Amino acid sequence: MKKLSTLFILLLTVTFTVKAQTQRGNFLIGAQLANINGVFQSGNSAFTFGLTPMVGFFIKDNVAVGPNVNFQYAHNDGDNTFIWGVGAFGRKYFHDPTIDFSKHSSWFFEANAGIQGVNTAGSNTNGLGLGFGPGLAYFLTPNIGLEGLLKYDLTLGFGSSVTTNQVSLNLGFQIYLHKDKAKNIIEQEKSGQ
Repeated sequence: MKKLSTLFILLLTVTFTVKAQTQRGNFLIGAQLANINGVFQSGNSAFTFGLTPMVGFFIKDNVAVGPNVNFQYAHNDGDNTFIWGVGAFGRKYFHDPTIDFSKHSSWFFEANAGIQGVNTAGSNTNGLGLGFGPGLAYFLTPNIGLEGLLKYDLTLGFGSSVTTNQVSLNLGFQIYLHKDKAKNIIEQEKSGQ
């Protein structure tokens, strides 16, 4: 527990001192904390709350890739829906310094692929999960971004239903870490300091 709290304090300290955001070699760590979406399957719609943690690595300027996990739960008229997924995501950031609003924000496009399942009391679909959509990151500090993401997700597979799809509005945050600061945090954590 002490190591976890030390790591959290170091992350907060780093977020207020690092200037780089989407440059090659940097990291992003965060999650989509809540989403509001409509699930369209056999005329059924539901309100859903979910959590999608992710870690990304900028392989070149403005392009990040990494793993993500998706957990969602919905309750509608006595029916429970559980959506899960494990896969990888990619993001491309677009900056336009000529627009005043974009001095503190960046548009991005996100796509993901992996294994996904949509399970309800009467039907289920488990298989290949694909998703894509545009988003906007607004930077509260040079390293902390609040995000909105409008996303379409499709699950193709097997089960009582061959396909499911949904459109969601995701709200979340990301912490952008410079590669040297992230390396120092990891080394300090390993040495027990």
